[in-house]
Amino acid sequence: MINTVGLDQLDLQLLEALQRNGRSTFAELGALVGLKAASVHDRVKRLETRGFVRGYTARLDGRLLGLELTAFVSCYTSAETDYDEFTEAVSALPEVAEIHSVAGEESFVVKVMTRSTSDLDDFLSRLKKIPGIVRSKTMIVLSTPFERGGITIHDHGAPASRRLRSVR
Repeated sequence: MINTVGLDQLDLQLLEALQRNGRSTFAELGALVGLKAASVHDRVKRLETRGFVRGYTARLDGRLLGLELTAFVSCYTSAETDYDEFTEAVSALPEVAEIHSVAGEESFVVKVMTRSTSDLDDFLSRLKKIPGIVRSKTMIVLSTPFERGGITIHDHGAPASRRLRSVR
């Protein structure tokens, strides 16, 4: 269950609605939760200030942009590797979409998007030159049958017919 300390049902509804459509107007959000736009504005600003909303972004389709290949690369590092320096070096590689520090044999799992296997091969060559990496293991994504694109917030308030739809 999500930690809802300091959040009421209206806050949760607003967070869910913003996650579905970050371009919603305060008036649209107000109609959803039964508040005036000014009150919604105040609540949203408070949620942003408290860090519940980290930012607003557009979700792009990598395939339409020519990034045909997605892979997850497990990075195995040496015991003396400085994690901050390693993540800074890896995040500087433009193909990297995400870096996750993980428990297990590997230290990090990196999500990579490239145009082709040739570009992935080039990326792996550059990755292996980063100080601290001992070896890597690559898994190429064949398809993505499900991608949530957000955090599940259990909405016990608004009926489904009053929820804002995602922008696609």
